[in-house]
Amino acid sequence: MVKNDPALTLGIPMAKIKIIIKDIVLLGELSQTRTAQAILDALPIEAKPEEWGDEFYFEIPVQMQLDETATTRVKIGDIGYWPPGNALALFFGPTPISRGIDPVPASDVNLVGKILGDATVLNKVKGAVKVKLEKA
Repeated sequence: MVKNDPALTLGIPMAKIKIIIKDIVLLGELSQTRTAQAILDALPIEAKPEEWGDEFYFEIPVQMQLDETATTRVKIGDIGYWPPGNALALFFGPTPISRGIDPVPASDVNLVGKILGDATVLNKVKGAVKVKLEKA
């Protein structure tokens, strides 16, 4: 698959989303991929976040396969979709298999977006019982 295949992009501006956990509201931006569009179409989403180091992940009502963005190389602030768990992952620091400051997912994720601003503030809401995603 060619990374710049026009069929993979939707020809629309990147969509903005709100990520709400406890009293923290972050803006995010979804990319122009089929997986990101499926996530956007499923909004609003409420879920109970699980934690894996400095990563929140939670099941969402989206079922997609790995795509051309699939990788284990992510940065703080990246938003990934993890197909084995139909889960969205918010990366805000090292995970248990990190070798430095960058997060490392358990296996490949589709990169679907980015948290705008300082994603490390999510450290303040560890133990949260609810995360909400909605269109901004």
